[in-house]
Amino acid sequence: MKNSRILIIDDDPDVLTAVRLLLKQQVDKVITEHNPEQIPSILAKETPDLVLLDMNFKSTLNTGNEGLYWLSRIKAIKPDLPVVMITAYGAIDLAVTSLKQGAADFVVKPWQNEQLIGVITGLLSKKDRKRATNPAKSMDSEFIGQSEVVLDLLYKVNKIAPTDANILVLGENGTGKDLIATAIHKQSARSDRPFIKVDVGALTETLFESELFGHKKGAFTDAREDRVGRFEAANGGTLFLDEIGNISLQQQAKLLSVLQNRQVIPLGSNTPIPIDIRLVCATNVPLADLANENRFRKDLIYRINTVDLQVPPLRERGDDILRIARYFLQKYAEKYRKAIVDFDQGAAQKLLRYHYPGNVRELQYSIERAVIMADGEILGAEDLIFSAIEQTSQSQSVQRQLPEEHNLVELERITIANVVEKHGGNISKAAKELGITRTALYRRLSKYDL
Repeated sequence: MKNSRILIIDDDPDVLTAVRLLLKQQVDKVITEHNPEQIPSILAKETPDLVLLDMNFKSTLNTGNEGLYWLSRIKAIKPDLPVVMITAYGAIDLAVTSLKQGAADFVVKPWQNEQLIGVITGLLSKKDRKRATNPAKSMDSEFIGQSEVVLDLLYKVNKIAPTDANILVLGENGTGKDLIATAIHKQSARSDRPFIKVDVGALTETLFESELFGHKKGAFTDAREDRVGRFEAANGGTLFLDEIGNISLQQQAKLLSVLQNRQVIPLGSNTPIPIDIRLVCATNVPLADLANENRFRKDLIYRINTVDLQVPPLRERGDDILRIARYFLQKYAEKYRKAIVDFDQGAAQKLLRYHYPGNVRELQYSIERAVIMADGEILGAEDLIFSAIEQTSQSQSVQRQLPEEHNLVELERITIANVVEKHGGNISKAAKELGITRTALYRRLSKYDL
């Protein structure tokens, strides 16, 4: 309890004083507030570990059920924050209802001091254990999520990161592949060594070798001094090659040679330099497409893909959308010095319904824009404007894929190709979305030579 912060909200000043005196020697900080209307702004500024919340206030708002109302507001802002309800003996039924609506526990007035301390200690200990075992909380990264698909991904990261296996991170643009790569490095045995990131998809043929392998002075016209390549700079640590699906076959051949021989030869030199790196690669190209021999060498895939991790698109992550949105809301409210504390129900529903072709990156920019333009403390649906660029791009992409003539065979072929690509080559998921069996899907893939 020593490092914990407790927030207590009660309109009885005697209760606030009693709890503050009881806990001030037990915890790091006690925050007291008599007006529940201040809860959103307090949670925007403070990071309490536990809340003690009275069930009844003198306000006319939701008389008799004020505690339940403010419990729902707290859980909407900070879903994982434990809340203990304070109730009078005659309102125990209401307190039991609060447990069903997300409260962690309740105490009855007047309480025994030992009982109250026991409840608080137990909940804080439980929270610490959950933080230690929950991969979404233990990862030292900004990858936020509690959805099933994300917890599964983070479980795999925790299992794989301590090894030296090469990892291929797959996922659409804007899903957070770089955060996963960073988390892998931070949880590896190489965490105290360099983490070097290279966007290899942006390198031209002439820059590729110089950037990755280095060069000697005079190796080419503009080589005025020796340069250490990214492989050598990452020696002993992790090398993250982003957008690897976009490199040419010639570049792939050079990369494969380095990975096979575990050494680089800088341009203008004949002396090989041994390298010891852990390789993490990422691409937005589905693995099935990546394995096409005409686009990507299969022998290189085997080198970079000891284990592959699929980062789910934002539209498949459910309530994580609100968790991430609130993270960006707090971040940009602080950056632009705005007193914005939450979304109203309409805004929350709009966030959950949108399909996010630009994924987390699009959500981030939309929240930043909303914070800049907003005037009040609560963002409404009208404040949220999603990227016209992403929607136009997606619309044009779909239009290009559709055939000019409405040929049913061609429509079926394109639909199957799109759904299989969407699920990264996962036949089970693709078959489920198409409403056919795996066997039927395999027959159609063979029929259309997909």
